[in-house]
Amino acid sequence: MQVILGTSGYNAAQIVLHYQRISLSVMHFSSFSVRILFLTVSLCLAFPVVATAAPAADPAIEKIRTELSRRLDGITPDRIETSPVPGLYEVLIGARLYYVSADGRYFIQGQMTDIETGKNLTEAKVATVRKKLLDEVGEDNMIVYGKGDEKHTVDIFTDIDCGYCRKLHAQMDEYNAEGIRVRYLFYPRAGVNSDSGRKAVSVWCADDRKKAMDEAKQGKSMVSKNCANPVADQLALGGVVGVTGTPALVLESGELVPGYIPPARLRQLLDSKKTGNK
Repeated sequence: MQVILGTSGYNAAQIVLHYQRISLSVMHFSSFSVRILFLTVSLCLAFPVVATAAPAADPAIEKIRTELSRRLDGITPDRIETSPVPGLYEVLIGARLYYVSADGRYFIQGQMTDIETGKNLTEAKVATVRKKLLDEVGEDNMIVYGKGDEKHTVDIFTDIDCGYCRKLHAQMDEYNAEGIRVRYLFYPRAGVNSDSGRKAVSVWCADDRKKAMDEAKQGKSMVSKNCANPVADQLALGGVVGVTGTPALVLESGELVPGYIPPARLRQLLDSKKTGNK
């Protein structure tokens, strides 16, 4: 499996390196007094919600692209466009959204909120990209529970040995009965070479993956197997889309919701999101 980021393809190792290079590059330039300000702040500004794509002739876009490529070790943004704030541009790299001043001098990481509407503008943009990345994984690279006629579909990053992941899995029939189809992606928190990582590989390589997943979630002993598998790619993808623990649920809107949610409550949440988007 190859994870696709925007218009550029990256494998699992490249995804991790991609974001490490951004952080390391910024730290490096700061030590040499290169005047890039890397802020972790929340910009709470009252501006219109909808960002308008900058015209192709906007010279600031090319300047920003050139500056970032030069200063961030050749990293090329997937998209650069105007933000709701005059003079500030949105820079999309994979599923990470940053803000950069028109002169390319200030590089800002954080959340932008419209205080008039209370809407998190950053998350709204990132959610769309997050959903696209997960859909591009393809169900052939997931373990799916449901008949296919459920009203809702939720992507869940799971760890075989995570307690709340096991609690969630034990209620799988209830989730399906509530009209929720579950698509599993692997996220062994301790890494692919951990015991949980090896179990994930064994589940994927089993003749009956769903049966193997059921037994693994019950703590039963497993036959160790190895084969071509998507575990490393999905672990890397989880980091890209913002997963920091398990279970991590990605709703149909692309919104990331961490932690266990009981079946009935999750159905209510999904229904409310669908109603709210009408």
